[in-house]
Amino acid sequence: MIHYDPHNWLDHFFDVRGSLVKEIGVRVAVCGLWAAAVVLCHKRVAPVGISSLLHTLVGTALGLLLVIRTNSSYDRYWEGRKLWGGIVNECRNLIRSARIHLSADPELLVRLSRWTAVFPFTARNLLRGQVGLGPVQEDLDPAAALAVAGAPHPPLQVALEMTRCLKDAQKRGLISDNVLVMLEQNIQQLVDFLGGCERILKTPLPFAYVVHLRRLLVIYCFTLPFALVDTFGWGTIVDTLLVSYTFFGIEEIGVEIEGPFGDDDNDLPLDAICEDIRRNVFTLAGMEKVESETLPEGL
Repeated sequence: MIHYDPHNWLDHFFDVRGSLVKEIGVRVAVCGLWAAAVVLCHKRVAPVGISSLLHTLVGTALGLLLVIRTNSSYDRYWEGRKLWGGIVNECRNLIRSARIHLSADPELLVRLSRWTAVFPFTARNLLRGQVGLGPVQEDLDPAAALAVAGAPHPPLQVALEMTRCLKDAQKRGLISDNVLVMLEQNIQQLVDFLGGCERILKTPLPFAYVVHLRRLLVIYCFTLPFALVDTFGWGTIVDTLLVSYTFFGIEEIGVEIEGPFGDDDNDLPLDAICEDIRRNVFTLAGMEKVESETLPEGL
């Protein structure tokens, strides 16, 4: 994620990183070259201009489709951020309560804290199709860490290890049944939030909607020069570039943010969120040697 000051918009007017210019540049350039060919043909071969009324009508429908597409993508982005906010809160709440109830067994508290710190890293890796348990892996029991790393669904295996910690605490008489249920609810919420993220990841926008929108975009932008050439002449090239940049850019923004769990410039800052959870958990547990890394402003 790129952090910026929304009040100083002129500072980012010429930014390329995160602006999707690279992604749509070829498409826009092809539209511009096609517009130049249409104008040249109109001027030197034969008139090819058509009425602009059809493009006015279709442009209205296309604009509505793009708005719906972008809103749907942002809903997915914001839902993903809320789910990860829930993961942050539940990790904090779990260790905050465990710090009090497991104070008589610091070793068990440390074990639970380490597994709690691992959970967001395995969740992030699962959503990105990656492997690994994060920077706390070397502090875990080697056999348990190996079992988690080789599991089909590592975050669920981590949640199982967290529940085992609570069950051990109950067997040792450190917590009552009611406290066990209360702490277990935090782990259940973590699994639920991860399930919500998986729902977003595995449910893209309907194929028919995306295909229809893109077909309409291509047809509109490549026939637009014919509707403009009579009125604007060589200015048709500039007009076509501006319109295609606007439409292709809006559509690409939707593509960029509909899957918010990757590592693109406009995706959620999952790396920073995971590190934040790890530091919070270790601090709440009173563990030593908490790394003093700083998060980007505004997280």
